[in-house]
Amino acid sequence: MSKNTIVCFGPGPMFKGGIANYNTSLAKAFDKMEDTEVHIVSWTQQYPAIIPRDFIDRKSKIDQLEGTGIKVHYLTNYNNPASWRQTAKLIASLNPNKVIFQWAIAIQGLPMGSIARKLKKKTKAEIFFDLHFVIQKEGSALDNWFTKIGIKHADSYIVHAFKTADELKVLFPKKKFEVIEREKKITGNGQKVLKLYHPVYDMFKPDPEFDKEKVKQELKLKKHVFLFFGFIRKYKGLHNVIKAFNLVAKQRDDVSLLIVGESFWNTLDSNKLSTKIKNATFGLAKSIFLKKQDDERNYNPLALVEELGLQNDVYIDNEFVPNEAVGKYFQVSDSIMLFYSYATPSGVESIGYNFNMPMLATNVGHFPETVVDGFNGYIAETEDIVSMGKAMIKSIEKPINRENVAETSKEMSWENYANEILR
Repeated sequence: MSKNTIVCFGPGPMFKGGIANYNTSLAKAFDKMEDTEVHIVSWTQQYPAIIPRDFIDRKSKIDQLEGTGIKVHYLTNYNNPASWRQTAKLIASLNPNKVIFQWAIAIQGLPMGSIARKLKKKTKAEIFFDLHFVIQKEGSALDNWFTKIGIKHADSYIVHAFKTADELKVLFPKKKFEVIEREKKITGNGQKVLKLYHPVYDMFKPDPEFDKEKVKQELKLKKHVFLFFGFIRKYKGLHNVIKAFNLVAKQRDDVSLLIVGESFWNTLDSNKLSTKIKNATFGLAKSIFLKKQDDERNYNPLALVEELGLQNDVYIDNEFVPNEAVGKYFQVSDSIMLFYSYATPSGVESIGYNFNMPMLATNVGHFPETVVDGFNGYIAETEDIVSMGKAMIKSIEKPINRENVAETSKEMSWENYANEILR
């Protein structure tokens, strides 16, 4: 049997966030296969230097790659085009069978498109783009242009929702695509689009010795706990979560809201001159290229907690959570809040499945494909606070059987996902 060499291009495990966890988990799935050599080729700097944010995970202590044979190459600097050429040269030298690019933000179109284009000339590898979105909803006039440049050199695509496949067809109206669901074979001559799913993270495991009641007392949580987890971004709708929770708290005195996550744009010391320069430069760029409402650096939904008098009902951990501490917050909670304004497949949802966590989600993006109302969670109408509040009340009065959540996710493994790419 010949050896497979797989390259997973995307942020390596030294970075924060879902895409770094995703890329690392996918690499680990390939690494478990026989006669397979796996490389993570990673950014050193993922974004323009003017972006005022720290993207490095400085808190997690566990080595995610311990016990694996995965080789990590930190090489690609967004701000250094010479590193793009070096990246393509390195990947080609590995003589890979498959190269999987993680595509999660339009601004990376220039370097990723350049690397993919060079690889098409230098290697016979099948080039996949794993699409976490296609049409970005944050309003940039440049998004579609960056996306076209970034992903047009793919041989094949992976999507996690039919909606994303439809967006791919809109972006490239002259291209012919064939969407293939899991375990199906391509039958036509269109460009292959694998319709898969966001796998369930296996890096976050429930602690069988976890004392839920003890942790509730430590955090001063009441009987029913709703969890908002992850980076605080406007599209994730924390402002709506808090408003909906306020409606619930007015009806019941046995509920708590747990807000755990870092404010996306508040990771640098605002008093430093370098931060001030970055903020000024970034603000100017945003004012030129983005609509005014898309600059969310002043987005502060946490202020609503005090405005609505919810201080005794809400616990806030407004910091980046190291990987080893994630499980505590999911195991102490009863439902995960996904009241997004728009959605691409969510890493937070995937973590929730790992803990058999019922989902409370809005009727946007892929959520109607994964959250079955009344079975593994409840669906609320988008931007409808009353509907969201009703969904939260339902989750208390008609609790979801967690075995249903386990049933939903039992086929959503990284092993199955990786096998589909190699098929």
